[in-house]
Amino acid sequence: MASISTDSGGKRRILFVGADGNRRQIRLGKVPMKTAATIKARVENILAAQLAGHAIDGDTATWLGERDSVLYDKLAAVGLVPPREPQPVAQAVVLGNFLDQYIASRADVKPGTETNLKQARKKLVEYFGESKPLGAITPGDADQFRQHLESKLGINTTRRHCGRAKQFFRAAVRKRLIPENPFGDQKGLAVRANPSRFYFLSREDAQAVLDACPDAQWRLIFALSRFGGLRCPSEHLGLRWGDVDWERNRLTIHSPKTERHAGGESRTIPLFPELRRYLEEVWDQTEPGTVYVITRYRESNVNLRTQLLRILEKAGLKPWPKLFQNLRSTRETELAQSYPIHVVCAWLGNSQRVAAKHYLQVTDADYERAAGGGAKSGAPAAQNAAQHTAGDSGKLWQETTQAPENQGLVPESSGICNGVQNYPVTPTGFEPVLQA
Repeated sequence: MASISTDSGGKRRILFVGADGNRRQIRLGKVPMKTAATIKARVENILAAQLAGHAIDGDTATWLGERDSVLYDKLAAVGLVPPREPQPVAQAVVLGNFLDQYIASRADVKPGTETNLKQARKKLVEYFGESKPLGAITPGDADQFRQHLESKLGINTTRRHCGRAKQFFRAAVRKRLIPENPFGDQKGLAVRANPSRFYFLSREDAQAVLDACPDAQWRLIFALSRFGGLRCPSEHLGLRWGDVDWERNRLTIHSPKTERHAGGESRTIPLFPELRRYLEEVWDQTEPGTVYVITRYRESNVNLRTQLLRILEKAGLKPWPKLFQNLRSTRETELAQSYPIHVVCAWLGNSQRVAAKHYLQVTDADYERAAGGGAKSGAPAAQNAAQHTAGDSGKLWQETTQAPENQGLVPESSGICNGVQNYPVTPTGFEPVLQA
C-alpha cells in the first residue's frame, strides 16, 4: 500500500495511493531507514482505516498525538489526518504576578528574609513594570537594571537586590517559564566588607548613650549589643530569664540566624561585668513569672533603630554607619585583643572568616600601642601592648557578684553548664539580615 523511496542525496519519501485513488508522497528528508519504516507502517494503518470507513486503532491514534507539528502537518497535507485545531496563545507570565507567587510559595523562609525578597521585588517592578513579560527581559536589560541601582544605592545593596533577582529568575527557568536566566551571567553579587563603614564606639561614648536611654530595658538592649555582641533584634527578643545562669556567670543566646546549621541554634557567652549590671537592673523590675527578658519593645511596629537615633541625638552623638552591627563589631574587636579568636568567635556566634571580613577592625588605639603611646617611660611598646586589655572584660573571672534572689523565675536547669559552648558556625555571609 505504501513504499519508501530514497534519492541519491539520501532523502527519503513515503509513496502511496490515497483513498481517492490519487498518488501522493510524504517528504521525510534525511532520516534513518528504521524511522522511515515506522512512519510507512503508520501510514498504511491510516489508509486501511480510511478504505474500510472506520476509526484508526488506538495505538496509531496515540502515535499521532505524540507527533510534532512538522510531521503531523505533512500527514494532514496529503489527507491522511485532519488539520490540528490551532492552540490558543498562552498568556505570557508577567513579572509582578510571578514574583508575588514565588514569594508566597516560600513558606520556609524567616520573616526577615521575606521582607528582603519583597524589597527586591519592589525594585524590579519599579524598573521593569508589573506587566513586563518574564521572557522579554534580556541579559542586557539585567545589566542596565544593575547599573540603575548602582547609581542610586550602595554597592552592597545593589549586589543583594541583583542576587535576589537572579534567584527569582532561576526559579522561573526551573519551572520552564523562560529559557534562560537574564541575571545568570552576573558575577560579584556576594556582599563585600566596606572598611569605610566600620565604626568603633568607645566606652566613653557608649556610657553617654546608656545615660540617655529612657529606661532600664533600653539600657539593657544597648548593653547586650555593645558589651554582649548580640544580633539585634532577634537575639535580644529571644532572651529568656531561664537562659541566665547567675551562679556560673553564663548567658545562653538563641540565634535564629544560625539555627539551620548544626550546633548553631544557641551559644553561651560570659555574663560580662559591664553587661551584668544592666541585666540585674531589669531583673529587679521584673514581675514574678515573666518569661522574656525584654518585654516592652516586642511589638512588630517597634523600630529600635529609629529609637536609637533619638537616643543618640539626646546624648549629643552623631549617628554612625550600621548602628547595631557596628556595636557588635566593636565588641568582637575589643574581645579579640584579650582572648584567642576561636574563643571570641564561639561567643559571638560567627566564623573566623566572617569575623575577619566583616567585624574585626583596626582602631586608632592599635596604632598608639604599637608606637608606644601611653607606655611608661622606657617601657618597650611591645610590653605595653601585651599588658593592654579590652576595658573591663579582662577582669571577668576576677570579679564576683552576689546573684539576685531567684524569685522562682530561673529554672533549676539553668545553673547546669559544662563550660563555654564552642560550636563551629558555618559562614552565613553579611550580618545582620534585619535592620532594627
